[in-house]
Amino acid sequence: MAIFHCSIKIISRGRGKSAVAAAAYRAGAIIKNEYDGMTHDYSRKRGIAHTEIMLPDNAPVEYKDRAVLWNAVEKIEKAKNSQLAREIEIALPIELSEAQNTNLVREYVHNNFVDKGMCADIAIHGIRTENPHAHVLLTMRPFNEDRTWGSRQKKVYILDDNGNKIYDPKKKTYKCNKEEATDWNDQSRAEEWRGTWAEITNHYLEKAGHTERIDHRSFERQGITDKIPTIHLGVAAHQMEKRGIKTERGNINREIMVTNNLLRQLNARISKLEKWIEEESKIEEPPTLADVISEILNRRDQTGLQSRYGTINSLKQAANMLIFLQDNKIMDLDGLHKFVISMHSRQSAIRDKLKPIERRIINLNKHIEQVGYYREFSKINRLYEQQKSKNKNDFYESHRRELTLYETAERYIKGVLNGRDKIPLPTWKTERTELIAEQKLLNSEHASLKDEVGKVEIIARNVQNILYEERRREQPTHKRAQGMER
Repeated sequence: MAIFHCSIKIISRGRGKSAVAAAAYRAGAIIKNEYDGMTHDYSRKRGIAHTEIMLPDNAPVEYKDRAVLWNAVEKIEKAKNSQLAREIEIALPIELSEAQNTNLVREYVHNNFVDKGMCADIAIHGIRTENPHAHVLLTMRPFNEDRTWGSRQKKVYILDDNGNKIYDPKKKTYKCNKEEATDWNDQSRAEEWRGTWAEITNHYLEKAGHTERIDHRSFERQGITDKIPTIHLGVAAHQMEKRGIKTERGNINREIMVTNNLLRQLNARISKLEKWIEEESKIEEPPTLADVISEILNRRDQTGLQSRYGTINSLKQAANMLIFLQDNKIMDLDGLHKFVISMHSRQSAIRDKLKPIERRIINLNKHIEQVGYYREFSKINRLYEQQKSKNKNDFYESHRRELTLYETAERYIKGVLNGRDKIPLPTWKTERTELIAEQKLLNSEHASLKDEVGKVEIIARNVQNILYEERRREQPTHKRAQGMER
């Protein structure tokens, strides 16, 4: 089914990366980087369905050539830590055809990036697999009206109360601040781009006659309270799962889906019982619960004879039902109705307790997973840092998975630690163990509630049997005979 995934990251020279190398890799092309003289050959790369350069109106036409475009970017960005390109990676819906997905990406890229002044380099991968996705490399510097590269920042002069520029005699110039020439780096833009991807994807799905929809918002923001969100697998885990190798992320998602399914099923069963009791309570003289016990004891098999096994089974059912009713002080249908309402409350309480626990376990699993990647691939990162400048790009592309996982883990851990130096891995593991124990306890309560729901359903079936027999007996004799003849 269609899933939402839209990640945004920066390709920076500060990490030894190259816009030329990134473009060559994603497009499966051979491009020489004129900045450092390195040639990047990824012509043997497979799984590339479509590549395309899209240009804004004021960009040079020759930038339609991938090599010309990204070498121009490398040339204009002179700093050692320059941000060279922005990459948008998006998951494509498997419900759409290759042509539909290509048009979807084109329209999204044009409306959100090209129309705003960015050059876009599109590469669509894995279109006939279970993980179709697109990489979109975007330029980060605007163009002037004469089709030359513009400045990233602009001077904004500080004015006095009369609107005049203020002169600084020490610096012998007018006081000014520097501001971004565009709003492309605003944090709000990421949310907007993610939202518009969901919107246009849903439009294409609807137009193609599919009912599936995606949403960039969390379940909490969508107002969905009865579901625990799954986590994004990522390319590496997806490929491993596809080959039949179970991953930690895959196991987490499977557990969440089982929990969501159980919560949903039980909620539906309780709601059905509640609705049924409300309807049956409208009857002038509903069956008493004593009638229900009698119905169980008088049950016959299909031959009309009570077998020894059937008698014992009926006695057990009647005894269990009587104990259940007595333990819960249920005397009549009204008492049963109140008990079902209490079951609904208990089910909601279990769900509300499970949700934060499962979310926290997910977060702790991610913390622990990222620490694992950080430590596992720190050695390969040190080797990468020790490479000479001319070898860095090729080394990076040869170890892309390990270095990408290390970089992601490093950023993630820094964000989680928020200035602290020590990674509290033992604390995280202890907390996870405690939460898993609490989760098991809640699951046990859920199982008990499910058992109680089953017993109330037995009562409901027996009430229905009694009512059916009463209604059948009330039918005129000739109508019953006619029914038998048919």
